[in-house]
Amino acid sequence: MASALTGDDLMRTMSRTMSRNMSRNMSRRGSLASGSTRGWGSASIREAFMTPGPDVFEKTGREDDEEELMWAAIERLPTYDRLRKGFLTNILDDGKVVREEIDVTNLGPEERQNLMKKMQDDDDNERLLERLRDRVDRVGIDIPRIEIRYENLSIEGDVFIGSRALPTLFNSTINSIEDVLGFLRLFPSKKRVVKILHQVSGIVAPSRMTLLLGPPGSGKTTLLQALAGKLEKDLRVTGKVTYCGHEMNEFVPQRTCAYISQNDLHHGELTVRETLDFSGRCSGVGTRYEMLAELSRREKAQGIKPDPELDAFMKAIAISGQKSSLVTEYVLRVLGLDMCADIMVGDDMRRGISGGQKKRVTTGEMLVGPAKVFLMDEISTGLDSSTTFQIIKYMRQMVHIMDLTMIISLLQPAPETFELFDDIILLSEGQVVYQGPRTNVLDFFQQVGFKCPERKGVADFLQEVTSKKDQQQYWFNKTTPYRYVSVDDFAHYFQNYHIGEKISGVLRVPYDKSKAHPAALVTNKYGISNKQLFMACLSREWLLMKRNAFVYIFKTTQITIMALFTFTVFFRTTMKYGDIDDGGKYYGALFFSLINVMFNGMAELALTIFRLPVFYKQRDSLFYPAWAFALPVWLLRLPLSLLESGIWILLTYYTVGFAPSVSCFFRQLLAYLGIHQMALGLFRFIAALGRTQVVANTLGTFTLLLVFILGGFIIAKDDLQPWMKWAYYLSPMSYGQNAIVLVEFLDKRWSAPIGNGTMYHYESTVGKELLKARGMFTEGHWYWICVFALFGFSLVFNFCFMIALTFLTPMADSRSVVDDNNDKLAKLETKYETNKKGMVLPFKPLSLAFDHVNYYVDMPAEMKSQGMEEDRLQLLRDVSGAFRPGILTALVGVSGAGKTTLMDVLAGRKTGGYIEGSISISGYPKNQQTFARVSGYCEQNDIHSPHVTVYESLLYSAWLRLALDVDEATRKMFVEEVMELVELSPIRNALVGLPGVNGLSTEQRKRVTIAVELVANPSIIFMDEPTSGLDARAAAIVMRAVRNTVDTGRTVVCTIHQPSIDIFEAFDELFLMKRGGQTIYAGPLGRYSHLLVEYFESIEGVSKIKEGYNPATWMLEVSSSVVEAQLGVDFAEIYANSDLYRRNEKLIKELKTPPSDSQDLHFATQYSQPSFEQFKACFWKQHKSYWRNPQYNVVRFFMTTVIGLIFGIIFWKKGTKMSKQQDLSNLMGAMYAAVLFLGGTNTSAVQSVVAIERTVFYREKAAGMYSALPYAFAQALVEIIYVGIQTFVYSLLLYYMIGFEWQLGKFLWFYYFVFMCFVYFTLYGMMLVALTPSYQIAAIVMSFFLSFWNLFSGFLIPRGQIPIWWRWYYWGSPVAWTIYGLITSQVGDKSTMVHVPNHDHMEVKLYLKQFLGYEYDFLGYVVVAHVGWVLLFFAVFVYGIKALNFQRR
Repeated sequence: MASALTGDDLMRTMSRTMSRNMSRNMSRRGSLASGSTRGWGSASIREAFMTPGPDVFEKTGREDDEEELMWAAIERLPTYDRLRKGFLTNILDDGKVVREEIDVTNLGPEERQNLMKKMQDDDDNERLLERLRDRVDRVGIDIPRIEIRYENLSIEGDVFIGSRALPTLFNSTINSIEDVLGFLRLFPSKKRVVKILHQVSGIVAPSRMTLLLGPPGSGKTTLLQALAGKLEKDLRVTGKVTYCGHEMNEFVPQRTCAYISQNDLHHGELTVRETLDFSGRCSGVGTRYEMLAELSRREKAQGIKPDPELDAFMKAIAISGQKSSLVTEYVLRVLGLDMCADIMVGDDMRRGISGGQKKRVTTGEMLVGPAKVFLMDEISTGLDSSTTFQIIKYMRQMVHIMDLTMIISLLQPAPETFELFDDIILLSEGQVVYQGPRTNVLDFFQQVGFKCPERKGVADFLQEVTSKKDQQQYWFNKTTPYRYVSVDDFAHYFQNYHIGEKISGVLRVPYDKSKAHPAALVTNKYGISNKQLFMACLSREWLLMKRNAFVYIFKTTQITIMALFTFTVFFRTTMKYGDIDDGGKYYGALFFSLINVMFNGMAELALTIFRLPVFYKQRDSLFYPAWAFALPVWLLRLPLSLLESGIWILLTYYTVGFAPSVSCFFRQLLAYLGIHQMALGLFRFIAALGRTQVVANTLGTFTLLLVFILGGFIIAKDDLQPWMKWAYYLSPMSYGQNAIVLVEFLDKRWSAPIGNGTMYHYESTVGKELLKARGMFTEGHWYWICVFALFGFSLVFNFCFMIALTFLTPMADSRSVVDDNNDKLAKLETKYETNKKGMVLPFKPLSLAFDHVNYYVDMPAEMKSQGMEEDRLQLLRDVSGAFRPGILTALVGVSGAGKTTLMDVLAGRKTGGYIEGSISISGYPKNQQTFARVSGYCEQNDIHSPHVTVYESLLYSAWLRLALDVDEATRKMFVEEVMELVELSPIRNALVGLPGVNGLSTEQRKRVTIAVELVANPSIIFMDEPTSGLDARAAAIVMRAVRNTVDTGRTVVCTIHQPSIDIFEAFDELFLMKRGGQTIYAGPLGRYSHLLVEYFESIEGVSKIKEGYNPATWMLEVSSSVVEAQLGVDFAEIYANSDLYRRNEKLIKELKTPPSDSQDLHFATQYSQPSFEQFKACFWKQHKSYWRNPQYNVVRFFMTTVIGLIFGIIFWKKGTKMSKQQDLSNLMGAMYAAVLFLGGTNTSAVQSVVAIERTVFYREKAAGMYSALPYAFAQALVEIIYVGIQTFVYSLLLYYMIGFEWQLGKFLWFYYFVFMCFVYFTLYGMMLVALTPSYQIAAIVMSFFLSFWNLFSGFLIPRGQIPIWWRWYYWGSPVAWTIYGLITSQVGDKSTMVHVPNHDHMEVKLYLKQFLGYEYDFLGYVVVAHVGWVLLFFAVFVYGIKALNFQRR
């Protein structure tokens, strides 16, 4: 193929050589032909014709002495300084010319932008690149070029098929067992091999723009990842990929080429400019610096003086490690991101830039680097066609002028974008159907027998011609009957086609490695030095901390509030000291302090997990190594650690009344700092190990549990089994506990001697006896050992965090299900072929008219800070229109025109803002409650429950939204027909999954979104971007489904971004908006869009449409704000004065008047199904979701069993020992830890599950599917069932191993209290999600209240010892009731004697009553209280989801 392409390269080289000999003014190589839209009147062209004079490079002496002197001064500098100094010419207001020397390493933001404006005059990218290239060519420097070859490349993976692919609890368990047995070679795998790419070969040449096309699932992404060296580890690869003849292991592919993925992963807290700056800083400058040094040397030798601005620009982009770079400014302008450069990228919780802009940031992140090869995967999703065209045009200029190698995969390239490419690679079913020049592709298919019709985009034709369903329409060889040509046949035809043969011929001759430029392939792993990498990551971490200040302020506030509560509970006036009986409260206060300081570090877990996706992306692209990410995190948390530990100790030390000495105060502070640092390190490590919220939370709780129980307070060291003592020394908490109690109890105020010869050691002190009773160390030097141990643990955990980040990969399973129901499908397809239109359930056709609609939102704070004085920002301005039954309307406009806003306003989906104007449905004013029943809204974001299948999603929607009189059989039939209509039958049993993580592809998800609304049988359907993110074939399927829907007599409105000719002309009417929310056209399109074209061509100055050009693209181009400014017109005003507008006003007036025989929409009930039916449907879906969520439930049961066993082993037979007070204390510790830990796990684990379901709930509630109560009951009931089973396993283990009395009554008491405890913990977690806007905030609030429940549980400080002003809250802690119930029901009736220090022997029941306030007769009230807590949390959960909506629309 290389030889096939040499002619083109030759022409380019000749044109470049000629352009040097011709005047610079006339050498704009093909720029006008290549689609440049600059007007003849623009300044630079005027200058070109007016200004006489030579080239930008002058070998003669300059007339300007000052400039000569400046050049001479720069040339005398040593190379290092010479490459950092330049000078710029500025013209002052009075016309005076001044030249100033600049240091390119210290350019300010304004200087950078000014230099950029001078270089890229009037956004002329091509001229800038040519000037750069000409300067390099002038002195004969070769630019590195890279040719990629792939030969016989085959890639395959393993997947489960059919029902085995669904991740149910049963399947997950069986799969895990099979994996272990398979690893031991004891059991064959049940997975089926799936071939992703099959024997593909080809060449990607430099300086040629290559377009990668193919339907979804054809292997485009896999091919790009294979070429970039980024394939997943579990795929099997044969064949080879070479760069300039070198195999992948001979260089660093991640730095030689830049792979741009489909997923947009960025830090939402950073602005667009900061994101690109960081990327550019880490990527370095490649060989730009060395090339500039050589360039400068050769120019000096040849006496060439370059253009000063060009020189300054090239020097500025060749200096590595800069915080912000000129390359960023350049890329921002090229990608059209300069408008939003200082706006935050945004995420789920932060408002930021639009989806299309995010996609461009993902592209820009790689463009700022020095890579020579770019592999771009679907970079145009969410962009309108004109923006895509502009970006691809810039890419083409870069490829042609700078000799880059580039493959771009696009979904729906418009014809004019398609024309910009030189080569095409067409993939289908993992095979190359065609690869070669774009100009030959139609000829190849004509030879096979297929012809692209007129008014059909070639790209769309190419993607459909290999499809079995779409192929026949393109058969043009009428002399021979059509037969299906398979992908294998196409691949075979191509191998015998002259281009295919040429490629094979070239591949047979190995690439001559000696021809490769020495600088072409990168061999350094990172772009900048280790020090620069560390500084880059440190400055970004500091920035992220500042942007996340709320979280840190919240944590600090939380610890402050807890400190205030702590000293009011353990107030110094109630804290006696010096006696054995007084020690318990000090132990409680110290242990509670330890827990708080340690738990305060738990927020680190959620924060780290939130950051991991971006980290993995940047680590795998070799932006930086794991240590460069981990070290700044560790270092920057040190001051925070000191602050939080300091606040705690300042507020509690004196007020609680700890040992009054300065040295004790500072030693305590040091101990807390060590504990906090250790906790942060531990949680960070757990986050990196768990990698997902659910797994990390579970691991975190599990580790905490071990660390906690073995900390020496819940169970004394001496009461552990002898063979478990080592675990005590491995628990970091035991060192923390020891350090803080040693400081307190070795103080002189606890040094009263005890030596009355009874049970105490002779000449022991009170303090030492208190330490011994709990098995603590008693010598002072142990304090320092403990503190060093804590900092040692901190080091170890942070080191492990680094290791985990280095070696672990993200947990993501993106394999779709392979369905094995082919026979069944074939029958279904033949059955439905006969009845294409399908059965239609009766519905009432409705029209929608809206008149003078305005929509405002409160002015954003950032806009107010920039000087905007108005209180409101208007997003829709005087918008009027009408949508009628059986008419398909396209709602079109550039990004930011207000399309989705108008749709949300009409559909009643806005949750904030101010709406003015009238909206009527078939003549009657719109009532949102009845309107929700007759309308459907397909949102741009495809939000569905991830753990149900496609078929179940549709069945569920139909169940809740079809009228009550539709029976089950009809309902199922209707669902089947809708699935056929939207072509979902082949994937009916596939799990929907989460976008970008697992499950369905984008276009499959889009079709599910449409089908979910269609099965509701609505009269009016709104669709927001139904074809964005889809390739041409998928878009055609979706539009076919939409068209079929309209033909049944429904009213359908679609917003649409970059329609192809086919898609655009499938619409009947157009509603066109411009930026600012104004209408500029509303009316019919006409055949071949002639009415639209005539309307715009009638406006003076508007350019005529070219033959075969896409009317949608033309219309957006001629109505853009640039054209408005050029022509000096306002299209909204022209429309408002047109006949079309008057005709529309007349139509709106007609539709606003109800027909005489009609009546307003009315339904007997608010929802189509009664409450019990709603509950049944919701429960059915929740049951399916939970059964297929092993990450949540298998982990839950596994943890329950493991925690039960650990507790059982540690507290083995403690229920039978009751001879001394410490025995009862151990037993109480067991109950306290048993419920608090697993309860806390339930609370945190349920939150992530409920948070995902909540976004689905918002959509379903807005669609009027059900009320909040049945939904809440279903969610709670499914949890209660799982909790019931969990409790049974847990209770059996604990009850037997702790050694409680085997009586049925006592076991049932035990089961009841643990069950109710877990239920209220789970409901508490659900309630917090319902009351807070985000999962992160819910997690922080959760730990805050758990700390309270912990403090007042009756374990750390018995009820009788709580100060009177806080005693009431003991009854407000649900955990206190549970511990009361468990202890009292098990031992509250025992008369066994127990030894209590200073009180001699007493009965157990008397001890419980006197010291702890537990009475056996009170059990009945405790039972009722548990029911009360459960009902309270459930009621608040219902209120939260019913009344609060945190969706901002």
